[in-house]
Amino acid sequence: MTLASDRPADAATPASAWVLPAHWRAVEFIADLHLAEDTPATLAALAAHLRGTDADAVLLLGDIFEVWIGDDSLDESDSFEARAFATLTAAVQARHRPLGLALLVGNRDFLLGPQACRAAGLQAMADPTVLVAPWGERLLVGHGDAWCLDDTAYQAFRAQVRSTDWQDAFLARPLSERRAIARQLREASEARKRDQGVESYGDLDADAVRAALVQAGARTLVHGHTHRPACHDLGDGLSRWVLSDWHDHPVERSLMRADLLRWCADGLQRRTLPGVQPA
Repeated sequence: MTLASDRPADAATPASAWVLPAHWRAVEFIADLHLAEDTPATLAALAAHLRGTDADAVLLLGDIFEVWIGDDSLDESDSFEARAFATLTAAVQARHRPLGLALLVGNRDFLLGPQACRAAGLQAMADPTVLVAPWGERLLVGHGDAWCLDDTAYQAFRAQVRSTDWQDAFLARPLSERRAIARQLREASEARKRDQGVESYGDLDADAVRAALVQAGARTLVHGHTHRPACHDLGDGLSRWVLSDWHDHPVERSLMRADLLRWCADGLQRRTLPGVQPA
């Protein structure tokens, strides 16, 4: 299913703009699920939502997977990646009406490429992308990490791992070696969060976000990455809405956290999945 036209809506709209189909009435945004072998409840919650939502599309704004080591991980039928995609594909196929699915990559799953998107029926999005809705509004969406300018160490790392040379060299390693490297990086990240908390991660630069919104001709940015759900007033009628991460509780689903944002003619609305703890 083609979600949207990638042609500019007008001369002022950047090339990375999607004009949404005229019959659409609602779009939902989700980010930072960090799907992994040890978060089965998160995967189940996402699959249940995809089966039941009445939105026309669900747009996944990065870090859907805790880590993505390459699309060839799908070639192993018993891999977590292959099983997760099978679960999500089955959820969409079980629906009684079509659902558009699109994804832009985050800082954890930036290696998720065209093979994986085709396997899951996902349409790849640029980061950022301007959405032009049939109800006359524009919305800028992105993962968010590119605007965390104060974290200069991360920005240097991001530039390195997004380069073609680095990615080609990493993907040339055996899958087993890539999995080992991913485990080491995840352990280091978890240790940092335990020692310093999520607050130690940089937030988005307000001036950079305002400039991006002006360039896009939009008043609002929706993003993830920081795990700090909120709505920020940027002045001059501009704002940014931050998505919740999805936190898996191993025993009690009512202690999970799983919010999303829904966009329709009435504006943006934050919603929490039924039976789940609000962010």
